[in-house]
Formats: sequence, C-alpha cells, structure tokens
Amino acid sequence: MEQKLTKIQRDVLMQIEQVDNIKDLENIRVQILGKKGELTSLLRAMGSLSPEERPLIGKIANEVREVINQKLEEAKASISLKQQELDLIEEKIDVTIPGKFIEVGHRHPLMQVKKELEDLFLNMGYDVVEGPEIDTVENNFDALNAPEDHPSRDKTDTFYITENLLLRTQTSPVQIRTMKSRKPPIRIVSAGRTFRFDDVDDTHSPMFHQMECLVVDKGVTMANLKDSIDKFVKALFGENMKTRFRPHNFPFTEPSAEVDVSCLKCMGKGCEACNYTGWSMELLGCGMVHPNVLRNCGIDPDVYSGYAFGMGIDRVTMVKYGLGDIRLLFDNDIRFLEQF
Repeated sequence: MEQKLTKIQRDVLMQIEQVDNIKDLENIRVQILGKKGELTSLLRAMGSLSPEERPLIGKIANEVREVINQKLEEAKASISLKQQELDLIEEKIDVTIPGKFIEVGHRHPLMQVKKELEDLFLNMGYDVVEGPEIDTVENNFDALNAPEDHPSRDKTDTFYITENLLLRTQTSPVQIRTMKSRKPPIRIVSAGRTFRFDDVDDTHSPMFHQMECLVVDKGVTMANLKDSIDKFVKALFGENMKTRFRPHNFPFTEPSAEVDVSCLKCMGKGCEACNYTGWSMELLGCGMVHPNVLRNCGIDPDVYSGYAFGMGIDRVTMVKYGLGDIRLLFDNDIRFLEQF
C-alpha cells in the first residue's frame, strides 16, 4: 500500500503540472481526494492491514494528502494570477478616449402642453382628476344628456367594445364620475386620450387628446365661465390674446358656445395664416352644465349650477406652436420632435 500511495502522489503531481485552468484542477481534486476518490478509497481499505502497519500507512497517507493539497493550492494561485494578468491585458481601457455622448430625451410636445395646462389649472385652484379610457355608454352618453338618436352614438362614429362598453369619445365621463362621487363645490380638470372614427387629415385623427374643466357650485353663471376662459387663454398664450364666443349646441350644456382665439402670428391684425380674419382656429367648446346632467348625477339643479369647457390638447399644441398639420404630432419624426 505504501507503494500505491507513493505512485498516487507522483502521478497526481505530474497531472497538476500540466493543468492550466481551475476547472481541471478541481476535477483532479475530486478524482483523488473526493468521497469516491482514489486516495479516499485506498484509505478505506486500511482496515485489512495489521495493527502494526496501520499507523505507518496512515502517516504516509496524511503526508501524501497534504502534499497534493498544497500543490493544488499553489497551482490554483498560479493559474489565477496568470488569468488576472491576461484579463488586464485583454480588458485594458484607454481612459484618454472621449466618452460616449448620452442623448437625453424630453417630453413630447403634446405632453409638454398637457403638463403646462394641468399646472396652469392647479394654480387656478382646480383639482386634476383622471379616469379610464374604456368607459360605459351610461357615463359617455346617457348621463351627459345625449339623445338616443344623437349621431355620435352611431357605430360609424364611436368605437364600441360591447353594447355597454366603448372607447371614450371625450373626457366628459370623468366629470360624470366625479359628480357621482363628490358633493359640490366641485372644481376639476381632466385630461387624457379619446377616440372617435375620423378620417385622418391635417386637423383630424381617430385618437386625440382632450382636457375638460368642470365647476359646480351655488351661483355659478356664464360670466364666471367667460372670465375663467379669458384668464386661461391669457395665461397660456399671453396677455394680448383675445377670445371670441360663438353660439353653438351641445347636449350636455345650455347655453353653449365655441371659442376662438386671436391669430398668434398677427395677433388679430389679419394675415395669410388666418385668412385675414384675425382669428385662429376654434380652440374649445363650453357652456353652462345642463340641468339634466346635474340631475343624472344626483345634484339638484335648483340649488347648484355649473359650467364646463373642453379643448383638444392637440389643437392647443397646434395653435401654440403654429403647426398646420396634426399628423406631425403622431409621425414620430425625430427631426420634428427635436425642435421642442
């Protein structure tokens, strides 16, 4: 057995000398010193030796184990050092090379205007409220006093999911949800995406963004509505901006009006951009909240009154930046977006 131990030591040391990676070293350790290793198996056979031989063979076996372990550790350290030196050469970094420029993005012009509008109304004392883009026919049409034969209810105008669910055609359902869940006084704005069947052209898109304002309290009048819109327009576009109210008809407000603003290019003097009218495109629709809408939300119209107005954020963005085509806002052309 002494000869076997000596042979194992000699062979293992020769194997270790030829190894150049940690994995092979570990394989040698397991093959020799593991639970089923060659040296371990040999030591298990010591029970067959005479009492006189066991101490001698045990001493030699321990010496062989120590020599092999020491050689394995030395080889492991040597291989690790060589690998570290190789890594330093291969992974060398030239710190004199200029760093890569990280291009930082910014908000889309639509989102810039949306944030600006929300901040503006927050400063005016309004709460910003959000609602789901998928809503019920009740909240989108019925509670808003839209008659059964109203054209907007047709499937050629609205994206229906089921008979009772649809992609909201306006952000007005948020107003309905708020009036049903809060008691007056109410002073909110809501903004988000809305959806309608529309042929895509320079001023229309089947997906667009809206913001709507709602105020419900005692003694609210048309004068309050006009004053709020005038202040909002001046705060957004400048003190020199003027507004023009034109009679209109909305099922959820009475009386109702559409509002135009001064042409940003000529400031009302008349130019080619505004066809020499002095007015830009229609900015928003507005009116006093219809009594039926208040009743549908559990609010007594004999006690409370209110006003509402809504605008397309896309249209406000077009007016603000003098854009002539809404498609520019959705084409994802970096050359265009980088200008903002």
